[in-house]
Amino acid sequence: MQIDLTSATSFAKGHPHDQYNWLREKAPAYFHQEPGGPGFWVLSTYADVAESGRQPGTFSSEPTIMIADPLQGSPASGGDHKMMLMMDPPQHTQFRRLISREFTKGPAAALRPRIRALAGEIIDAVIMRGECDFVSAIAGELPSYVIAELTGIPLDDGRKLYGLTEIIHSAPEALPEGAQIKAVIEMFTYAEKVYKEKLERPTEDLASQIVHAEVDGQRLDLMDFQLFFMLLIDAGGDTTRNLVAGGVYELIRRPEVLAELRSHRNLVAGARDEMLRVVSPVIYMRRTATADTELRGQKIRKGDKVVRYFGAANHDPKQFPNPEVFDIHRTPNAQIAFGTGTHVCLGQHLARVEIDCMLEEVLDRMHDLELIGEPEWLPSTFISGIRSMPVRFRKG
Repeated sequence: MQIDLTSATSFAKGHPHDQYNWLREKAPAYFHQEPGGPGFWVLSTYADVAESGRQPGTFSSEPTIMIADPLQGSPASGGDHKMMLMMDPPQHTQFRRLISREFTKGPAAALRPRIRALAGEIIDAVIMRGECDFVSAIAGELPSYVIAELTGIPLDDGRKLYGLTEIIHSAPEALPEGAQIKAVIEMFTYAEKVYKEKLERPTEDLASQIVHAEVDGQRLDLMDFQLFFMLLIDAGGDTTRNLVAGGVYELIRRPEVLAELRSHRNLVAGARDEMLRVVSPVIYMRRTATADTELRGQKIRKGDKVVRYFGAANHDPKQFPNPEVFDIHRTPNAQIAFGTGTHVCLGQHLARVEIDCMLEEVLDRMHDLELIGEPEWLPSTFISGIRSMPVRFRKG
């Protein structure tokens, strides 16, 4: 079996489950060569991926959660600053606390009526056309609406910013030279404008709260805000957009499951969790060993890169019987698409509300849903998502 998790070709149609299966069975702690780098350890079992996320003292999020180390001086590196994703406790705990209240289960549930209304508006815009690109017209719209409202920016700006995240997450070889750095700079430039506006005219939105927040008695500076803003735009859209698109793709391929779900709405939550398990939008998260340790009989050295593959973990037959079966009745379904431990996805409760609301609107109003072209996948080794999916439907 040829194992290559550094090439976007391996992810051209979603997760490379043939590679994952071999890794779990033959080499659950596998040392992977890295073009231009020192290589990294691949973790592929549910137990190892889940547990490593709960051990920040052994498996650190610093200096980055990406396989490649950041280039010194690049906008993404932040210099002495770090994105919250790339912090360990106690610093990570302090930064997360600044906005965690907004994303807990209660506040997320309170947003359900508004999010359901937004989902309805999105369907209103396409329902009479009878066909659309499901990703750009539907799956990508809702997170743009929601994050724009939360941060107090215009919806059109939210759409443009999500376009930048797609560039940032694409494999470099799939883009013109310098496109990713340009996209990061554009994101930071926009964030600077928001920072200055909220500094002069505070409002009640999330962006303003961050601008005026303090850690250890010190107000966050511009770079802190830019990295925070980028994380909100980035993480706030990827899971929902790619999960809804990928999940609906799985349903369209299984008309009998789609019909059952349309007839039994009490199954929506189970379908959402199975969509999360099967789609696993975030492909991996890297950690770095802080000391010599051992995994599956392999000696991990201090400083080694340890990369946790969520799609592999979510298809581990020791955790999920018949993992290749898309089963909306799967119970229990302890999928870890949102990660585990201190870095478990901050927006997971909001994402679940968004996914449920959009799925319910699709089930209510888009009947006889079918593909009218092959889906086009995002060329990425970090995010598994459908970039374009033309569909036809009948108004329900």
